[in-house]
Amino acid sequence: MMTAKGKSILKGIAIGKIRFLAKKQAEIKENAADSAAELKRFQDAKALATEQLQALYDKAAVEAGEEHAAIFEIHMMMLDDDDYNEAITDLIQSEGKTAEFAVKTTGEQFAETFASMDDEYMKARAADVRDISGRVVNILTGTDTGPAESDEPFIIVAEDLAPSETVQLDKSKLLGFVTRLGSTNSHTAILARNMNIPALIGTEISEDWNGRMAIIDGYNSCIYIDPTEELLKTLDEKRVRDLEQRAMLQQLKGQPNVTLDGREINLYANIGNVSDVGMVLENDAGGIGLFRSEFIYLHSATFPTEDEQFAIYKKVAEMMGGKKVIIRTLDIGADKQADYFNLPKEENPALGYRAIRICLMQHDIFKTQLRAILRAAAFGKVSIMFPMIISVSEVRQAKEILEACRKELIAEGKEVGEVEIGIMIETPAAVMVADELAEEVEFFSIGTNDLTQYTLAIDRQNPKLDPFYDSHHPAVLRLIEMTVQAGHRHNCWVGICGELGADPTLTETFLRMGLDELSVNPGGILGLRKIIRELNLGAASTPEATPAVTSSAKEDNQPKKKFSLFGKGKK
Repeated sequence: MMTAKGKSILKGIAIGKIRFLAKKQAEIKENAADSAAELKRFQDAKALATEQLQALYDKAAVEAGEEHAAIFEIHMMMLDDDDYNEAITDLIQSEGKTAEFAVKTTGEQFAETFASMDDEYMKARAADVRDISGRVVNILTGTDTGPAESDEPFIIVAEDLAPSETVQLDKSKLLGFVTRLGSTNSHTAILARNMNIPALIGTEISEDWNGRMAIIDGYNSCIYIDPTEELLKTLDEKRVRDLEQRAMLQQLKGQPNVTLDGREINLYANIGNVSDVGMVLENDAGGIGLFRSEFIYLHSATFPTEDEQFAIYKKVAEMMGGKKVIIRTLDIGADKQADYFNLPKEENPALGYRAIRICLMQHDIFKTQLRAILRAAAFGKVSIMFPMIISVSEVRQAKEILEACRKELIAEGKEVGEVEIGIMIETPAAVMVADELAEEVEFFSIGTNDLTQYTLAIDRQNPKLDPFYDSHHPAVLRLIEMTVQAGHRHNCWVGICGELGADPTLTETFLRMGLDELSVNPGGILGLRKIIRELNLGAASTPEATPAVTSSAKEDNQPKKKFSLFGKGKK
């Protein structure tokens, strides 16, 4: 038996024979004799690629849902990108290159740009650029890359898998996949999670595995080649239990997040774009606790307009059907960079010009987003959350700009909605002045990723420091508890939207602290609901023993005392 380690995409078990997917390399000539003919070849290939992507969208919509089929809409948009097309056209017309050489070269250059970004989500877009470029090149060269048919279930092993390749695989036969390359944030990984396909990335693979029996163990992040009979029996039993457990979790849909002794907590979901809302609804989240609006900017080649943003926020609000949608305002900078912002290179970007600091210095950018959010609030239950706040003065400045936007919109005759105002608690500084901050807003959402980074003085993007990075550090947990206590002293509800919120080993700890809300990836909702419903907190959950007030109780029964855009409460 042989074992190879990797990074798990989905905690599950897959057992079957391996099919090694070796990609055929297209033969590419560099120089062309007729540039006009080459340009026509490129345009024809691009049109056919668009037709193929539309067909893949239709197939993915049936198998994985429209939200996750949206990747192929993005691919069509990327294929139509002006910069991408101009670079290809220039190589053909100005330098006399063949269409396939121009597409391949441009695709590699754009992919390298994405891959060099610090943000993991943007790094994963490199695979999308390679996918669309490879598709056009294969059309131009007549290279067939379609997967072969199979009569029996299989585990795919490949160097990498593009989203289009994943969709084209026969899902009735696909048990799981293992790749050497890839990212946990790639669209292929998202599709795998949505379709409950156990998968590993970052695994050293070999063509010699082809046709051999294997087990993907998503719990231990490894694949066993030629497993023993005993291991086969043990992990097959685990696989069956997983299926039973998954079916049991589905029965929790529609059930309240209430402990055995009556303590209730809100379970919300984190999203990055409209395409994630389907998973939010599918997993029965109570709302959206974190809409990472920066991805609207990261997916755009220029500053998104007010109307473009309004359309996105409005669609999310309407899709959520009256459930809360908390939109975090622009959190660009540090590990999330967009070239058109022209942000200066900094020695310590995590401590630099980012998030609310950009917004308070560049009001035109900030006001465009705030106006879009206020307009969208007329179509649903929308809240605004300001990131990277460290002082009361920052909150007051942000609120003043928000109020100015409201007055402008009303003067223009545009409909606006009421919004709840909150802030991210991401630094020890914010925790230390949480009592004062709570007087200014209606809720706190704790960003545990940055809070841990700044508390421990450890760059969370530096893999060399992984042995020292401890998200369970007592200092981090104490700061969380201090935030909860400060918020509740001022009738301010408190939640967590960072990764710690999804850690099942801390769920009971957080409830005992009095946290009102946990916002996690959509797939984690039902698992946390199960844990919550099995807890008995005893005396710690009674009103006499803790200052915690559930969000639902405050919203339904208690008057607001905070600043409001519509004149309620104190300013």
